[in-house]
This record gives sequence, structure tokens and C-alpha cells, in this order.
Amino acid sequence: MPSFPPPGAVTLCEINRNLVAVDALSDDRAKEAYGDVLGMVFSPIPFQPDVLPPIREPPAAEQPESSEKVPTASVTSTISEFFKRMIFPPQDPNLLHEFDTQKVSWNPHKHGLAFVSGKNQVTVHDFEDSDAKEPCILTSDHQINVKAVEWRPNSGKMIAVACKGGICLWSASYPGNVPFMKAGVTPSFSAFPRGSVGQWILVDVLRSSCAEQVSALCWKPDGRYLASASSDSPSFTIWDVSQGLGTPIRRGLSNISLVRWSPSGDYLLAAKFDGTFHFWETNTWTSELWSSSNGYVSGANWDPEGRVALLSFSNSTTLGSVHFSSKPPSLEAHLLPVELPEIASLIVSRGIEKLAWDASGERLALSFKDGNEMYHGLVAVYDVRRSPLVSLSLVGFIRGPGEGAKPLAFAFHNKFKQGPLLSVCWSSGWCCTYPLILRSH
Repeated sequence: MPSFPPPGAVTLCEINRNLVAVDALSDDRAKEAYGDVLGMVFSPIPFQPDVLPPIREPPAAEQPESSEKVPTASVTSTISEFFKRMIFPPQDPNLLHEFDTQKVSWNPHKHGLAFVSGKNQVTVHDFEDSDAKEPCILTSDHQINVKAVEWRPNSGKMIAVACKGGICLWSASYPGNVPFMKAGVTPSFSAFPRGSVGQWILVDVLRSSCAEQVSALCWKPDGRYLASASSDSPSFTIWDVSQGLGTPIRRGLSNISLVRWSPSGDYLLAAKFDGTFHFWETNTWTSELWSSSNGYVSGANWDPEGRVALLSFSNSTTLGSVHFSSKPPSLEAHLLPVELPEIASLIVSRGIEKLAWDASGERLALSFKDGNEMYHGLVAVYDVRRSPLVSLSLVGFIRGPGEGAKPLAFAFHNKFKQGPLLSVCWSSGWCCTYPLILRSH
């Protein structure tokens, strides 16, 4: 029987398919439930949800003026931009709040969490630093209208932040280990919390074309290349970050909703708002076009081996699993439905809103549109079986702190050895982390 948190209760963790609910979150309750097993406790992190990006964009005049000199647009470029917007119209701002952007990210090698905590800011918290009682806030004049954040793999501590006009790259600096800062970037610093030695430094800003809003990010697993995309453009860009150079790639006319690199780096998924999506093999950069009749791809994740991609669609309660039948660089694959009967019958939802798949392949978390009053605002957790095909079994639901709390964003820690670890940012102003402790771990 799936675990259901009663009204007024909040979820604390999972213990072998049982989602533990308590009347209030506290470190004492967490230590009692899982602290002794894991050797640590994940305290909730407060933030201010009322300062997250509004539905409508602010007028350009209200945005802070950049300290860098920007060339004045010529008549030719103005006309070019006019025709571009005729052919590739900007997306409805309401739509931009429905599709899944990477607003929560775990450091792949440490217990460091970063999440979008305000319109122009990112919060970073190091759970391994016992002296860091408060999180660190990253802000800069370059960092306007933040849409996504992701830690760089194999780099120590570097964070990419998607914002208006480009990508901000932050790096942690310690005494005797100061990162290289690109010439021409106006310095921005954020000190580590009291009791910790060091600071975050804005080391580079990767500028997007035409000052577009960057809304999607994904690092190649080796950390060398960064894929970015804008919901205002049909192109995505592959950045060689060490050189600061970006190569735009385009197929089709519709604008891009998300990009996802496979764990091996052999494939890149790029999804568009017209319901089409491309799987690219990254050796010769050829692609295979797919299309959906159930809306656009609203969420996507790969299995641990990079042979299966699990997709959710904006107008469906059925997931799709794309199985690659041959080794890279082959693009031969087939799409199979993955049913979620509880979402349609029990919850009465119109579709899947957000999707996250644990890197071990054992747990899937998803949020859904609407739903009846009893299930409104909950996150569903599924047990995943991948042999011979992907199948899901409902474990239960996670309820966040605060009355009427809704999940704004969530993600798994991909390298937590003791089992799946899910972090959820709630509309009530708390980012909570939930250990999902399984007997196999």
C-alpha cells in the first residue's frame, strides 16, 4: 500500500518503501529516523519564495545596467532581430513556468547543494562543513533572472548559472587555491558562511547571442563541455568552457525546452515546445528526430548506463521510455509507454509537471498538474525496475512543510552512496532533503 502523509504532517524520509511522516521537521526527529544510519542530518534550508521570478518579465528599464560596455545595435541587427522574432516568436511566459528547468543541483562529488532561491540569486549550502550554519548566497549584476543552476563535474567546486544574456560561472576560492578569473569580468564575490574560510568568485560570463534568456543547462559528464539553450531560440549551444567559445547547433524551427546529456556523454537530448525532440550522437553531431502527439517533453532523465531515456509529456499521464538497441554512435531506438495508472485514476491529474530519476535507477520522483484536493502539491515517489523493460511501482507521496506547499523544483544527488537522496524546493520557503533508504544499501 503506498504511503500517504496525512494532512498537517510532513514527510521526513523513506525507510524501505515506507515514507515516514511527522508532525514537524526537526534535526532531532531526523537524527532519530535516519541520522544514525547515514552519519549525518540534512537540515531544511530557508529561502524567500516570494522573490522568485514572477510570471511576467519586468520592463527592460528596471533591469540593472551592466558595468561592461555593450556595442550599440546597428540598424541591420535590429532588422535581423525583428525578423527573427517573427519566425521564432518568444514563448508565453506562463508556459515557461510549466516546463522543468534545473533549479536544484547537487555537487556530483560532495554533499554540496545549490538551488535558485530568488529572481537573481542562487543559494549554496555545504552539508559537509559542520561550521557552516548558514548557506551562501551568490549574486551579481551580471546574474539577472536566474532560470537554472548546475554543478560542473570533475572540477572541485564550480557552478554554472543560467540567466538573462548568458551563463555565470562561479568557482570556490580558498587560501592558496585561487581560481583563474577571465579578464574583463567585473569582480563579484560571496564570502563563505561565518566560521568557514574562503569565498565564491564569479570567474567568467558566457554571453548568449542577442542577450537571450538562457533557460536550460547541462554539463557533459566529463565536465569539459556545457550545453545551454534558450526558450526564445531554436538553437542550443555547446560551450568549450576553458576557451569561452560556444558553437550553436540547430534543427527545426521551434524553440527549445530542455537539454539532457547521457551519463556516458555519447548522446544529447534536445526537446522543443512543438512536441518534437532530437537525440544527438556527440561524435559526429548527427541527430534523429522524434515527435509526440501528447504535448512537448516536460521532463527527461537517463538511466545509469545511458541506454534508456525516460520522458514525460505536458499533456499526458503516461511516460515514454526510449530504448537504444545498439551501442553508440548508433541512433537506432524504440519508444515504449510507461503507464502511471494512479496519476490518472487516483490523483485525477492532467499531466506530469516535473520529473527526476535517481542515478542508481532505483527511484523516480515526479510532480503533477492539478490533481484532486487530497493529493494537490505532493511529490510522488516510484520504485523503478529496468529489466527487461522500465516499470514503476508507487511507493508513496512526499508532503512539504507549510500549508498548501507545492514543489517548485527537485533533484537527486547522483553520487550519494547510501541510496537515493532527493531535495525539493517548496513554495512555503524551504528546501528539504529526503534520504530514501533502501534495504539494498
